[in-house]
Amino acid sequence: MAVPKRKHSKSRARKVKAGLRKTIISMRECSRCGTMGPPHTVCDSCGYYAGREVIQKDEF
Repeated sequence: MAVPKRKHSKSRARKVKAGLRKTIISMRECSRCGTMGPPHTVCDSCGYYAGREVIQKDEF
């Protein structure tokens, strides 16, 4: 079984953990219905993207 030869310092261990953090996902407001969602994607509630209907959804 592999065992580390020397103890990792606190700063080295924290550097590794810093890279594992999740990034914050940016959000944008839909220009048609006003709901929040990720940018550059079709709106989940109305089905529009860039001013045109991509997915047919029921009217809200």
